[in-house]
Amino acid sequence: MAINSKTIKAPTAAKHFTLAGLTMPIFIPAAALVGFAAYRNWLPGNMIGAWAFMILLGAILNEIGNRLPIVKDYLGGGPIVIIFGSAAMVTYKLMPATTIKLVDTFMNGHGFLNWYIAALITGSILGMSRGLLIKAAARYFPAIFGGIIASLGLVSIVGAVTGYGWKEALFFIGIPIMGGGMGAGAVPLSQIYTNAFGQDSSTLLSIMVPAVAMGNALSIISAGLLNRFGKIRPAFSGNGQLMIGDKGAEAVKESEKDDRQGVDFEMMGVGLVLASCFFILGIVLGKFIPQIHAFALMIIAVAVVKALGIMPRKYEVGAYQWFQFVMKNFTGALLIGIGVAFTSLPEIIQAFTPQYIILVFVTVAGAIVGAGWVGKLVGFYPIESAITAGLCMSNMGGTGDVATLSAAERMELMPFAQISSRIGGAIMLLLASLLTAILL
Repeated sequence: MAINSKTIKAPTAAKHFTLAGLTMPIFIPAAALVGFAAYRNWLPGNMIGAWAFMILLGAILNEIGNRLPIVKDYLGGGPIVIIFGSAAMVTYKLMPATTIKLVDTFMNGHGFLNWYIAALITGSILGMSRGLLIKAAARYFPAIFGGIIASLGLVSIVGAVTGYGWKEALFFIGIPIMGGGMGAGAVPLSQIYTNAFGQDSSTLLSIMVPAVAMGNALSIISAGLLNRFGKIRPAFSGNGQLMIGDKGAEAVKESEKDDRQGVDFEMMGVGLVLASCFFILGIVLGKFIPQIHAFALMIIAVAVVKALGIMPRKYEVGAYQWFQFVMKNFTGALLIGIGVAFTSLPEIIQAFTPQYIILVFVTVAGAIVGAGWVGKLVGFYPIESAITAGLCMSNMGGTGDVATLSAAERMELMPFAQISSRIGGAIMLLLASLLTAILL
């Protein structure tokens, strides 16, 4: 429920305000109970204890992040506060050691991270409109690749010139920024990089997380500036219309929403099975193609199945609904896990250097220029192309898309922004897997 002046004045406001779906008379005792158990080392050492702690703490930090003015508008809001807040609790010993171990084991040993990513990849791709996916391939994907090539090329060159190292700039700054955010980008990237670089995931994430956060902030600011530029130079702007001379293009729906609305619990179970099977398929394929990471092979498999239309629609809907259930209920918990198990605050602070900030800037600038230029070549308005195929790649996806399009005053372009976040992010995982095999 949205909080405004009317709801604040209402005597029943506290009863309607919720965290983790719970009203305050229920949430506060629940959080107090779990917190008390955690600090007395009485939490169950299994997924029950882990989920309770991670979901409730994630809800609190998410709400804080979504209310901090600058953070919510430019830095990603709740997700950033969840990651850095929980990481700070570990660094400054505000979280019990037994709870830290519980979360770390749940994320790594019990595979919660892989479980979440499998649901996200399977459901997000199968839930898309096949028609839009095919339509986008002809024009939109070239614009995405234009942004990718320009951003990664530019950050590599500047990385070499500044002494940061072109490979380091490419893999730790450029690719993470263009990779679809945290859960679908930096986190699976850290898994892909672990073997290639011989470093653990926590060290790698500590380098990449600041880049993702800064890239998101700069993408949102850039969207507002592009909107202003479009008003000054209207020839570059379609005022929310992406394709030149095709006023019906934006009527294409993100997916067949009419048959996805009613929740079918049995089909959600099917979605869980499909996500698990596609994940296993990626692992099996990886045995035959070890140069490419299992996540990348999984993405290819799901995309091929979707493009060929061989999966019954009701099963696609089930996979989509399972993905939505996991995303809406467990994203906060996942981000707590990222903060606790994969994020080292001292290493992040050490990463902030003038070189680092310059490299983040040129990555986002490359995405704008590359996507805008190629978009114009394939028949898009440059500003709309730069925003959707460029900035919606360099932001954090999800909330980043909303913030970026809101700053650009072009919310009607959300279907294309989602292609950038979902399919574009998947492309970056594929690219990262291939580049590590070729360059390292």
